[in-house]
Amino acid sequence: MTLSPWLVFALAVPAMTLVAWLGTLLSRRRPVQADARDDFATILAATLTLLGLVIGFSFAMALNRYDQRKNDEEAEANAIGTAYVRATLLPAPDAAAMRALLRRYLEQRLLFYVTRDEPQLRQIEVHTEQLQAELWSAVRTPALAEPTPVTALAVAGMNDVLNTQGYTQAAWWNRIPLGAWLLMAAIAVAANVLLGLGARTAKAASLVFLVLPLVVAIAFFLIADIDSPRRGLIRVVPQNLLSLSQSLRAP
Repeated sequence: MTLSPWLVFALAVPAMTLVAWLGTLLSRRRPVQADARDDFATILAATLTLLGLVIGFSFAMALNRYDQRKNDEEAEANAIGTAYVRATLLPAPDAAAMRALLRRYLEQRLLFYVTRDEPQLRQIEVHTEQLQAELWSAVRTPALAEPTPVTALAVAGMNDVLNTQGYTQAAWWNRIPLGAWLLMAAIAVAANVLLGLGARTAKAASLVFLVLPLVVAIAFFLIADIDSPRRGLIRVVPQNLLSLSQSLRAP
């Protein structure tokens, strides 16, 4: 599930502020008794600790997925570069055709990483599938005509190109589960309500409204931003693919 970081932030701030305000209303009707203050403080501390742990685990999940997307981009660049070099193992006409297809394929992979437009992304996926079919046909025909260990290297290189694209797509589909988001939201709501209940003065209540909801919203925004490959500010820059593209264009 992909969540827009800005939407998460825009919803989290008023939602957390509202539940904290509801907590202060409840405290005015049924204030925490003096003899229950210690137990209430223990519950509040435990809730805030649990909230911090869940946010930390979710952040670690998002960061691991971001690192995986970076590693897959590097693997794609290496696979395409290897296949480009191994194309020389094929007969000259087949090698030239395969290299031309690989350059076009590389352009589509670069577009995949930088585009944010959904219609354009669908076109990129269609073109990528077409180029993959053409690439496989380009290496399969000479390999069947001359099934030697040398041509097998070219086939293996092309197989890596196709596999790495699949690994990349799987990594970009891999998101923090909806259940984790719901758990974080539920614990954040409970923490804000408890803080509102524990606010003894109007000044303390205003501080609750200002600090915790904003901190929680920023944490949610950061997690959603790292977890979103296209909609966030933190994105995977295809440095390896760009470097490969420049090297292939060089004379």
